[in-house]
Parts: sequence; structure tokens; C-alpha cells
Amino acid sequence: MFNAPWDWFQIAPVSTAPGPEDRSASPACLFYSLSNWRLTRPAPDSGLSPVLLARARSLSNEHSALSAHLGEVFDAKLAKRVGELAPIASTLKEWDHANNSIAELLSLLNDPNTDAELKSLAVEDLESSKVSLPTITGNLKKALIPRHPFADLPCLLEIRPGAGGDEAGLFAFELLRMYIAFCSRRGFRYSLLKQEVADGPAEDRLSEAVLEVAADGAYEILRTESGVHRVQRVPATEAKGRTHTSAVSVMILPSFPETGNGLDSSLNFEDPNSDYYVDPQEVRIEKMRASGAGGQHVNKTESAIRLTHIPTGIVVSMQDSRSQHSNRKKAWQVLRARLAEARREAREQEIVELRRGAMGGVARMGRGDKIRTYNYGQNRCTDHRSGITLHNLDGVLDGGVGLETVMNSVRTWLVDRDIAAMAVEASVKEQKGLQSQQ
Repeated sequence: MFNAPWDWFQIAPVSTAPGPEDRSASPACLFYSLSNWRLTRPAPDSGLSPVLLARARSLSNEHSALSAHLGEVFDAKLAKRVGELAPIASTLKEWDHANNSIAELLSLLNDPNTDAELKSLAVEDLESSKVSLPTITGNLKKALIPRHPFADLPCLLEIRPGAGGDEAGLFAFELLRMYIAFCSRRGFRYSLLKQEVADGPAEDRLSEAVLEVAADGAYEILRTESGVHRVQRVPATEAKGRTHTSAVSVMILPSFPETGNGLDSSLNFEDPNSDYYVDPQEVRIEKMRASGAGGQHVNKTESAIRLTHIPTGIVVSMQDSRSQHSNRKKAWQVLRARLAEARREAREQEIVELRRGAMGGVARMGRGDKIRTYNYGQNRCTDHRSGITLHNLDGVLDGGVGLETVMNSVRTWLVDRDIAAMAVEASVKEQKGLQSQQ
């Protein structure tokens, strides 16, 4: 059956309306009767705000200018910038082509001199364009979002129990297993840099863990997990069957290579001009004896290392390895990661305040925000950012499709949030520019 895209335009009769036989006729006959009809509404809104469209055109023009300059003189920084802008330029070109096609097709359908067969083909093309334009618009919006500075890096995943006592430590251990299973399914190389268990009868009450995910781009994939994970269930030790609520904090940190060589200059932690440079003179290094289980090695040698970044007070201790050198290396890796994340958050604070004032809410989810609830009694997992709820808790906790589904929903939420924030920021800047001219 033929389905005309009536939701895209309205048709009003010029003289006589088609009879019942026309409304049920073939496409060719149908559009023969359309020769007496006129389109009264243009194509609908494209879904791209004027502010974002202006930004896309500005960046596309920059891409063209830099590409022309690069053709004459090669410059590594310019080449990198051209590469960053290329997706915007190509997607905008595709977006313009789709909109121009729609405008031409509507003009063709609105022309009373267009024959029926050509109108039939035009409506088919219009239907195809209607389907493809939202996808192209979405791709253009995504291309406009600035790429996260740590997006291509591996990551460190820190897990710490919060409120909830023993139950929080037990659930922290389950989250660690969940992320290890996720990495195994995705084929990501990982290693456990640190795993400390709380004192007590249960061996799986985690007090802190640091999981290194060595795959490039792991930070971008896993950054949806930063925040407070809440669990609601009846503990094994609960005699009256009451549900307890506990919390576990998860942080995703960038993992820098052992040396800064090959990194972008802004990320090179060995470059004193980089935001992520750590001055060794500002770090107090202490050697200690390891504690806890470990046989004769424990309390015999000073293999444990504690680093204190004096300006910020950030402390990292490492004792998992019997080698002091290995513990020192791991401690520095974690310290750099924590400082880098803290500095990135500080740089974003001005933007966060701008978004809070313009959008009426906090625009960034931080380490103290409750992001997800795992309810065992209802077999439910709810993410409080995207709003998704899955009644398949095992599918989430085994690091499989359930967890992927939740993470993908959060990525979509992040894109929508960033697009809205970007439009607000551009609008505020535009208003300030107009005010300064007056």
C-alpha cells in the first residue's frame, strides 16, 4: 500500500476535491488528482537550532580555510585541527544536501505543471529524505560536541565502599567483578593495580580497588560509570528480612603512559607547561612496611609506598606488590590520574556555573552524585541520569548486554545534555556580544 508522508506537509484543494475512487487509486492516479491541489506548509523544522547551525557553519568555514593553508605549508597542529573539524564539515555538507533536496522536491510537488509520474517519484524521494534527515541532524549535533580531552586514553577504575558498613564493602566487590567481566567480554586488557580487603571474617569486603583498563579509548567508554552506585537488598546477616541501602563510589580516571612521549603537549605530564604536569618537588614520598596478609614478607621490608601531593593533599598508598619499585610506579600512575581528573574538573567549573545559571540545574555529574540503583528485591537496575530501568539485574551485574544497554543510554543522555548546554553557552555568548556592541 502506498503511504504518502502527509505529516510532512498539508495539501489544500484549489478547486474540487478528489472523489472516493481517487483516494483509493494507484500512486499515478492519485497524483493525477494532485494536479488540482497545492502544498500549503513547507518542510518541518530540521531539529537544529539556529545557534548550533551557525556554529557548524563557522567551524566548517574554518576547516576550509585551514585545509587550503595546509595545502601550501604543512603544520602538525593545523593538520590535527583539520582532522578534528573534518567530521563537522562533511556532515554539514550532507545536511545541506538533504535540506536542499527536500526544498527542491517540495517545489516540484507545488508546481501545477509537474506531471503525475514525476510527482509520484518526488513523494517517494521526499519520504526517503524524511527518514534520513533526523539521523543526519543527530550526527551533526554529535560532531559539534568537543571531544573529551581524555577520550582516547586508557583508564583507571577506582572503587570504594561508602555508607553501609560491611554491606557496602560486599557490594563494592561485586561491582569489581562486574567491571572485570565487562572488560573480558569486550576484549579489553586489564590488571588489578590495587585490591585491599577490610579486616573481618568475610574475605570479599572490599575497602579499595584500582582496576587498570589498558585499552585505548577505555576512558570514553567507561566514563559513564563515575558516581555513586546505590544497592538495595536484604543482607545475609539481616535476621528480620529488612532491606538495607548501601553506597559504593566509582571513579574513572585517565591512565597516562609511563612516559609523556607521543602525547599531545596539553596532556604531556612531563612537560612543565602542561596542565597535567606533576612537580616531583611537590610530592612527599614515604616508605613503609606493608600490612595485612602476606606471610613472612609483611612487616619485614619497607616495600609499601605512600605519595602525598602537598599542594592538594591528595594521598596515594600502594603495597600490593612485594617490590618497592613496582609499588612506587603504580602509586605515581594513580597520583597522576587523580590530579589530572581534579584539574580537568577545576577547568570545567566556570562552564558548570554558566550552565547552572542558564539551564536551572547542575550540568555535570560528579563523584558525589547518585547515578544508579541496584534493587535486588525488584530485580531492577535504574540509572538516574538517562532514566532507563531494566528488570534484569543479573544481566547488568554479569557485565553483559544489560550493562551495555544501561551505559549506551547514558551516552545518549550525555550527548543530549552536552548539545543543550552548548546551545545555551553559544546563545549567552551571542547575547553578551550584542550587549557589548550597544
